[in-house]
Amino acid sequence: MGKHILPRKHRITSIVEVIHESNDVRTVVVEDEFCSKAKPGQFAMVWVPSVGESPMCIYLLRSKLKVGFTVKPLGLVSSALANVKEGSVIGVTGPFGNSFTPITGSSLVVGGGTGLAPLIPLCRDLVDNGGSVTLILSGRSKESLIFLSESERMFSSKSMKLVVATDDGSLGYKGVASDCVDELLKNESYDMIYTCGPEIMMKKIFLSAEEKKIDLQASLERYMKCGIGLCGSCAIGKYLVCVDGPVFDSYQLREVAGEFGVFTRDSSGSRIPLVT
Repeated sequence: MGKHILPRKHRITSIVEVIHESNDVRTVVVEDEFCSKAKPGQFAMVWVPSVGESPMCIYLLRSKLKVGFTVKPLGLVSSALANVKEGSVIGVTGPFGNSFTPITGSSLVVGGGTGLAPLIPLCRDLVDNGGSVTLILSGRSKESLIFLSESERMFSSKSMKLVVATDDGSLGYKGVASDCVDELLKNESYDMIYTCGPEIMMKKIFLSAEEKKIDLQASLERYMKCGIGLCGSCAIGKYLVCVDGPVFDSYQLREVAGEFGVFTRDSSGSRIPLVT
């Protein structure tokens, strides 16, 4: 897939299932041939009629042709998508952007909130490739965790490690994901770290990886209007997240260190500081 640009014409499809991942997170499932062939990390532009369009990470399901969009109601589009019913109609274009590059060595995979959506299928690929995988599944509390059952099933018969971290300590490690990473790195070594979630979390993990000289791949999120590199609204340094990303490696993140984890941009292009 890579940077190949598909025509920006919506494919109209119906919702076939709505999965309640937690109290406020839903995975909306549709059938779409193009997106079902995506790779972990790529995204689609999802259009909700009479509301608008927004980029959504593609959650690759094992079912043929089916894909999901895991969403938490925050803005107009995400709120509308989180409240759709089976049979509702949406528009989809894509897949766009690049993807995570799987390795065959030892990987640490770190996800927070809806950022876990591209990481669960990535873990499947890493396991299928014979790699060793440690997954940190994090959330604010036990009730807010998503994909826990899926992760437990995936790792149950493998020589892999699942680590759960909650901010309030209601399940697993007590603390944020980046602190859990630091604890693991005291005694463990990895060939690659993959991460997706809140940018401040990823920046802290990136700095820890740099200190330990471990390569890292991170999936970034920025405001997008077009998704195909025309509008420039998703710029970070010299890169456009929609076509150069959304997955960036350590070398690229060093180039945009002054912006990564420091600020984002709103619809007008104004800088919005990220709160630590």
